[in-house]
Amino acid sequence: MNNKPQYHIFKNSQYALEGLIHAIKTETSFKIELFLSIFIILAIYFIDISLESKLILLTTGILVLIVELLNSAVENVVDLVTKEFHPLAKSAKDIGATAVLFSILLHIGCWIAILL
Repeated sequence: MNNKPQYHIFKNSQYALEGLIHAIKTETSFKIELFLSIFIILAIYFIDISLESKLILLTTGILVLIVELLNSAVENVVDLVTKEFHPLAKSAKDIGATAVLFSILLHIGCWIAILL
């Protein structure tokens, strides 16, 4: 059974926008990270470093947002499957949170390496 609609670039873009809007409305961590990214982008723009370094910082900053969205998707699927406590559900959510943590640590590490 295939539950995927036929690919259409405009319709798929609409799905992506709906996902972004839903994440902004419902995901506190994503809202915080998105808000902080405004200041991070401003800092990247105004700091006196090479273009390559700016691109590294921008890329790792966007990576944090991407990983947070994927973590939210995992959490939503786990919540869809079960509302009860289950060790595997906890593990899936914890692993997703670890991925977010690693992406943030990578971003911070890049800032430290570039500024030093």
